[in-house]
Amino acid sequence: MSQITLSTLLPQRLHFLLPGRLRPQVPIVPVVRLSGPIGAVMPLRPGLAMSSMAPVLERAFSIKGASAVALVINSPGGSPAQSHLIFRRIRALAEEKKVPVIAFVEDAAASGGYMIACAADEIFADPSSIVGSIGVVSAGFGFDRLIERFGIERRVHTAGENKAILDPFRPEDPKDVERLKNLQRHIHGVFIDLVKSRRGEKLDQANGELFSGAFWVGEEARGLGLVDGIGDIRTVLRERFGDKVQLRVIEPARQPLLARLLGRRPGGQTSLIDPAEMIGALEERASWSRLGL
Repeated sequence: MSQITLSTLLPQRLHFLLPGRLRPQVPIVPVVRLSGPIGAVMPLRPGLAMSSMAPVLERAFSIKGASAVALVINSPGGSPAQSHLIFRRIRALAEEKKVPVIAFVEDAAASGGYMIACAADEIFADPSSIVGSIGVVSAGFGFDRLIERFGIERRVHTAGENKAILDPFRPEDPKDVERLKNLQRHIHGVFIDLVKSRRGEKLDQANGELFSGAFWVGEEARGLGLVDGIGDIRTVLRERFGDKVQLRVIEPARQPLLARLLGRRPGGQTSLIDPAEMIGALEERASWSRLGL
């Protein structure tokens, strides 16, 4: 015969009225969403940066009795440094709080997005998710012929012979390109070592394209060891922790109400059209387009 307690007599919606010691123990999983390109965050172009994610991660890992922390990732990548900083903070908090981390990929966890996913102990993806792109890219434009055509003279004065390296208004210098490629090789090496350290023997390292910058859909990524399984957050966590598991989404702190009403922008900027925002939006669109999304 089952024991009758106050928690069994009260409807579930009224359990919050009971003292903590009398409430039925329900598994809790804080959920942190990591969406958008990684790098500088602008008012009209939300993205991921350490400055915005640190408070959210701290709150998620501070919830007492959490069974795990879930990361919902949807990012085409971006800044290698910001990606690595977020990765390291997640790992530091997971080890400090001794809480497992499970990542769930939505549209994409590519490049820096996949680096962040590697902070999890397990990674799940949708069959149509884009996963991988373990590489480094640098892109820009060359305007030297354009300004020559219009008779514009470029004047650059520096202290330090390499200060104007890769100036888009001057012809490309092979020495500058080689210097850039050396930087890319170093960053790529850090990325590869990180993936190997986190995914270990799960990886199909015999596949020569694994670290080439290529990307795959969810099922292919599982075969390569880039993810552990196929599934969505609700299904996986209910199977893992039971049907009563509570998914507690941790939202970023919002601006004060007055600032939101007035549409305050940083640095006293009041223009309705910000060139930096427009360029940022184009770069973001290009990041997703590269993945076919």
